[in-house]
Order: sequence, then C-alpha cells, then structure tokens
Amino acid sequence: MSQAKPPVKTKEAVISSLTKNYANYNLWANTRLVEWLRTKPENVVEQEVPSSFPGIKQTLVHIWQTERYWFSILKKEEPLTFEAFSGTLEDVFTGILKQSSELADYINTLAEENIEEKILIESPWFSSDFRGFEYVMHSVNHSTYHRGQVITIGRNLGFTDAPMTDYNLYNVERQ
Repeated sequence: MSQAKPPVKTKEAVISSLTKNYANYNLWANTRLVEWLRTKPENVVEQEVPSSFPGIKQTLVHIWQTERYWFSILKKEEPLTFEAFSGTLEDVFTGILKQSSELADYINTLAEENIEEKILIESPWFSSDFRGFEYVMHSVNHSTYHRGQVITIGRNLGFTDAPMTDYNLYNVERQ
C-alpha cells in the first residue's frame, strides 16, 4: 500500500509561510512582554537606567515607532517618521500591540508574489531594494533585539520573572 506524499512546497510558498509566521511571532512576543510589564509598578518601569535608550518605556516607544516605519514601507506608503512621544506607559503598551497586530494582519493577507516583491527605499540615511520578506525579517529582528534590552533593563530594576519570547517557544506553543 503506497502512502500519498505531501505536496512539495515551492521556495516562494516556504518564504511566504515563514514570513507570515515571523510576523505572528512578533505579535506574540510583544504581547507576552507587555503583559509581563503590566504586572510591574509603573514608577519602576518608567525609571531611567543606562542603556541605549534611557529606560523601558523609551525602548518600547522605539520598537513601536520602528515597526510603524517598516509597516509604512511594506504598504508602499510615505514612510512614517519618528515623533516625540509624551503619552503614558499604557499608551505605549496599547500602541505597540496595535502596531504589531496591524503588521501581522497585513502580512497574513499578502500573496506570495507580494511577499517576494522588491520594494525600493530612498531615504536620507540609506537606499535599498530588497524583497518585502527581508524588510519583515529585519523589522522583527530589530524588535527582538530591543525586547532583549527591555528584559535586561528589567533585570537591572529587580524584575526576575521575565517571560520567554523565543521564536522556538512560539512555534512549540502553536503545535
């Protein structure tokens, strides 16, 4: 008795699937991070410490604004620039989760050819003509880097119960 072989995925289908999974992972990881930080005293979360940004709140604003920038690039809109932020910590939590959700929702609607399509960027700082999935990978990798900084800042503030936000854990939990 012969068994049916699973369909062979094309390289484009694999890249599309990975890109969508990575965008969903980013939302999951940001959600875990925000849920954890919501359990901490606001005055401690807003405390300034030596780091690349002066504290957790500022690092989260940077993650949010950078995801916003790359989202505008992926949608082929005028790039959204960084703005001064004067809102509350809860505004940051809400904003970063909304932005990550919008990014994941958008990526999940894209067809393979859209994820593979090149997007030209001409900015005062750099020029690039990469495929959409490369910008998604960059954006999520950037957020991952700064989530690690948030965990380290939290550790320096006495938080010892940081959540795991590893990509592998996300994949294991989805099974």
